[in-house]
Amino acid sequence: MTYKNHAEKLALIRDGKLSLKENVSVFLQRIDQNKNLNAFNFVFEDSPAQAELIETKIKNGSAGKLAGMVVAVKDVLALKDKPLTCSSNILKDFNSLYTATAVQKLIDEDAIIIGKTNCDEFAMGSSNENSAFGVVLNPINHSRVPGGSSGGSAVAVAANLCDVSLGTDTGGSIRQPASFCGIYGLKPTYGRVSRYGLTAFASSFDTIGPFAKSIDDISLVLSVMSGHDEKDSTSQDIDVPDFSTELKQTKKFKIGLPKEYFAEGLNDEIKDLIMVQVGKLQSQGHEIIEIDLPHTEYSIATYYILTTAEASSNLARFDGARYGYRSTISGDLQSMYTNSRSDGFGAEVKRRIMLGTYVLSAGYYDAYYRKAQKVRRLLKQDFDKAFEKVDVILTPTSPFAAFKIGEKSDDPLQMYLSDIYTTSANLAGIPGINVPIGNNKEGLPIGMQLMADQFEELKLLRLGRII
Repeated sequence: MTYKNHAEKLALIRDGKLSLKENVSVFLQRIDQNKNLNAFNFVFEDSPAQAELIETKIKNGSAGKLAGMVVAVKDVLALKDKPLTCSSNILKDFNSLYTATAVQKLIDEDAIIIGKTNCDEFAMGSSNENSAFGVVLNPINHSRVPGGSSGGSAVAVAANLCDVSLGTDTGGSIRQPASFCGIYGLKPTYGRVSRYGLTAFASSFDTIGPFAKSIDDISLVLSVMSGHDEKDSTSQDIDVPDFSTELKQTKKFKIGLPKEYFAEGLNDEIKDLIMVQVGKLQSQGHEIIEIDLPHTEYSIATYYILTTAEASSNLARFDGARYGYRSTISGDLQSMYTNSRSDGFGAEVKRRIMLGTYVLSAGYYDAYYRKAQKVRRLLKQDFDKAFEKVDVILTPTSPFAAFKIGEKSDDPLQMYLSDIYTTSANLAGIPGINVPIGNNKEGLPIGMQLMADQFEELKLLRLGRII
């Protein structure tokens, strides 16, 4: 039975027209039938039993806001007594000792966690080709990548293997796969959702957010996940709007088009599809304003200097001594560290650790890391100035549609340029969402990005709903 969002599903369960246990069993069958997509690292067979308990709560009126929502979780988020591998051999047999706050909040509202999804190792990648569990396939065209690093989470929603999924976004890892797979994906403001229980890649960039097929479900999950958490010093103690209720209020928006995002390198079909949407918005009475974000050209370089520096520091804890994979080659302590890390980490993770260690090293710290921090401030000021004039900034999500598997693997720089339109939101700590707007002539999905000022997710959700 089909339903367009969680509210509709809940009504069907209440009316006895949909069995939640059967619904979960159908998802498990679909996951099994679509194993070739490689979206899941682990599937939880105990989910039908959970479904029975929650169905009883729905019938007797004691169920939470997300009762019966079937959720898949990216395998960088902790779930007590379940595997936490970050799609890496270095954490091959590791089970988590606790649950991430964002995941726990969903469970507390009676969501059902169906499994852990595949991703680029330690969330480092733009294509989901850097996983110890193998490549994830795009459900629309199996010869294409699903985007990364949250590729498995995007595929799980796009291929109807769950209702909603959680991903993480450090430089576009929710928005870009959402674009490649034709669904909604939201990166919240840094500090809106607790990072406690998220395996750190770059601590001042990482955010947790939802994928869904409707703005309604994105809004509902965001309102449940958001809020202050004493276990995360970066989570902000500010009011969380009831996104679902306030979503329905409409207003006319001032929408900024940054000319730097529509310059050379953007695929013509994507540009044309976006301009059709811009025309529609204008005809509905929204104001379109051309804006400048002059430091945009430095965003990729700044992003890769700062995130690799943070990764080099964060990943030092994976040394083979305390948990995870340990090399069996005999030798002294130093060689145990070296062999464990050499065998346990994949090529992309090693590349980023080495880049990060280099930019933090004594002779280069001022030339790279310190300078990149200053440029980050300038990028943030660009957005601050822009949001004095406009409510929302509208851009492409990616310069191209989903590319072929293997197409960019030999050229890290080309791969890094996949994130050219998404990294700036992470550098500035602002929210961004991918809104699907159609397909190109090859039938591949195209997405459009909306960005708003810090803690203004409601504007993105409202405008996304209008589109």
